[in-house]
Amino acid sequence: MLLRHIRYLLAVAEHRNFTRAAEALHVSQPTLSQQIKQLEDTLGAPLLDRTGRSVRLTDAGEAYVRFARLALQDLQAGTRAMHDVQDLSRGNLRLAMTPTFTVYLIGPLLAQFNSLYPGIVVSVEELTQDRIEAALAQDQLDIGIGFTGEHLPDIECEGLFVEELSVVVSASHPDLGGQHWLQQPLVLLNSGFATRRYIDDYCRSQDVKPQIAMEANSISAIIEIVRNTTLATILPSAIAWAQVGLSAVPIHPALPQRTAALLSRKGAYRSAACRAFIELIKAPPTTD
Repeated sequence: MLLRHIRYLLAVAEHRNFTRAAEALHVSQPTLSQQIKQLEDTLGAPLLDRTGRSVRLTDAGEAYVRFARLALQDLQAGTRAMHDVQDLSRGNLRLAMTPTFTVYLIGPLLAQFNSLYPGIVVSVEELTQDRIEAALAQDQLDIGIGFTGEHLPDIECEGLFVEELSVVVSASHPDLGGQHWLQQPLVLLNSGFATRRYIDDYCRSQDVKPQIAMEANSISAIIEIVRNTTLATILPSAIAWAQVGLSAVPIHPALPQRTAALLSRKGAYRSAACRAFIELIKAPPTTD
């Protein structure tokens, strides 16, 4: 039995259609059908139900595919391990983080990483934490940066530092003290972001309803809106410190602090590049 048979089966299971799976695999449909039939003959059980309008896995197929995916992930990790260069002269790192970290953390961090290891090719994605954990579980990422809390069963979480949220306004905005920010028009991330859900939970706990003038799905857009208007927002204080023309105003009572964390798949192989990145992000900050 070849790895090709397993990849073909997983493609059909994903697309639920032989034609679309064949197109994705760049093979002919008869070739795909023949390979799946060979796999079924080898295993001695039908893996696909072809009687409906779409192809679906049989009970035996469901059981087999679950382990086939895990096996393929481990084999792909084995390939990466075989080609892993321990002296860090070359290699690859697949990294993702939740959106707030792209504004103040990832730029300086990757600049330092690149200066230390210029031969490492880094692939960076900005994703919600749910999508980061799903990608880690499917071995599509090496490491993620998100937050502590509830996680998928196969996700390992290691706390990094505490992040504090505050009101963020333009530097020319009148000072907002106490809870006056609740009476100010706000521009906030939309409800698809963990930060927004965190803010909504806080408002419910304080029995208040914020005045939301705008919503956006981009932190960069929110920063520009705040910088050029009298609107306020609620973001990590570190963003205001890192951005010219912004100020952070403490919230009273303060939002509960949240802990930034490294996310990875339990038991996943860590390349030399991945280990070097983890060592760098966990290192205490340097002072000039």
